[in-house]
Amino acid sequence: MTVEQPTATGSATGLRERKKQRTRDALLRTALELFTTQGYEQTTVDEITDAVDVSQRTFFRYFTSKEEVAFAIQDTVEERFLEGLRARPAEEAPFDALRSAVLDAWDTIGETITALVPLELYLGMFRVIECTPALLAVHLRRSIEMEENIARLIADREGLDVDADPRPRVAVAAFSGVMRITGQLWVRTGDTSLEAIRAITETYLDHLGPALAADWGRARDRAPRAQAAPVEDDQGQ
Repeated sequence: MTVEQPTATGSATGLRERKKQRTRDALLRTALELFTTQGYEQTTVDEITDAVDVSQRTFFRYFTSKEEVAFAIQDTVEERFLEGLRARPAEEAPFDALRSAVLDAWDTIGETITALVPLELYLGMFRVIECTPALLAVHLRRSIEMEENIARLIADREGLDVDADPRPRVAVAAFSGVMRITGQLWVRTGDTSLEAIRAITETYLDHLGPALAADWGRARDRAPRAQAAPVEDDQGQ
């Protein structure tokens, strides 16, 4: 059997691609380190490129703006979730598919993130986004766009018209609310492990159904209120 040997052209192409990937990774990690240590708005593109020893032209070859760098890893996480959701079995109910997709994403995304940046740096960017008005506004806009994409994906799975049936958007809005809460709680706990955010996410998703129930049991658990004594008028005295 003849084994094809790599050509000089193929080797050169592979080397160039690896070099490009290393440059992009270095720009990404350096930018996030500067954002988390001195602030997003205080960091310039020149500082990022000087630290990596490349030109501004090189930076803009990989990223259109500082904003794109700030959300680059989040893009990877979201795309992994969407891929997982598309692959869920068709017979799964919408909430079950959403729950399984996000938990599976947290099970498998760790190596992808840590290949680029430490988890502590990824967590630090959560704090930067929450504390930077410009980034927070972008984050909210991105969340709205993501919710719409998920709602349409869920509607397609169920054979529904997303513009005629409100259920996909309502379900995704509830799911997205849980995801925002779990992300905020993860930042506050100080535990930077992916196991931690997965556990918080699973707990809160498992409480989503009961939380939407009509009766939370308050009437059963609450002690009866004391009835106020009747007020007598002058004629009853």
